[in-house]
Amino acid sequence: MRPASTVPADYVIPADVLEITGPDPTPIWLNQMGGLTVRFQLDGPDAETESGRRWGYLKRNPLPNTEDLELEATKLRWLDGRHPAPRVVDHLRRDVEGAEVEYLVTEALPGVNAVDPSRAADANTTIIAIAHGLRMLHGIPVDDCPWTWSTEDRLGLTSTEAVSRLGPAPSVDRLVVCHGDPCAPNTLIGDDGEFVANVDMQRLGVADRWADLAVATMSFGWNYSDYDEALFWGAYGTAPDIERIRYYRALWDAE
Repeated sequence: MRPASTVPADYVIPADVLEITGPDPTPIWLNQMGGLTVRFQLDGPDAETESGRRWGYLKRNPLPNTEDLELEATKLRWLDGRHPAPRVVDHLRRDVEGAEVEYLVTEALPGVNAVDPSRAADANTTIIAIAHGLRMLHGIPVDDCPWTWSTEDRLGLTSTEAVSRLGPAPSVDRLVVCHGDPCAPNTLIGDDGEFVANVDMQRLGVADRWADLAVATMSFGWNYSDYDEALFWGAYGTAPDIERIRYYRALWDAE
């Protein structure tokens, strides 16, 4: 699991971010590895009306970093026309006071994060929308996808001790194009409660569908207080596989 992240009220946005976004971006996410996400106006501060403004998000990561924004940009461009996800505006690197920093700029999409209070208050509708989004993503032909997120790849990056504790991996049920980080916050939901898009696609790759399904449903317990998980399985179109769920949740926790 990645560390929880908050933006302190007194946080000062770095000057290099302001050079890209202009004044007054809104900080959205700050993690313990120094990664920052802000929302800002893509067309500058001179747009006359709210409806005429274009909004975007900028991710800033100091390097080296476990997140590869160049890879995420490549995957988002590949997804364009295949699955709803943010459109890439720019990817760049800069030297900031002797250290290399990486940036990814994407267009903002309509809707809100699936753990926004407005969506958490209607958790059953929200988890149905999450299921619809994953089913749509999992319908992309795997032969088109040049990346993998296989169990073998993941185990190669996991400690020997953790691998031993996990035990044998289950057989593959169905290979699909997986999100790779299918936790609830990485789905956008519209005002009508319907699926809009998936975000944070760096780990996207071909894997058993249960690698996504196990973690998506595990994340519901972190984000919602009252929901019926059976609605997710009904909307996705399968019954829960307890053994595969157990394994892929344990693998996620071991990484």
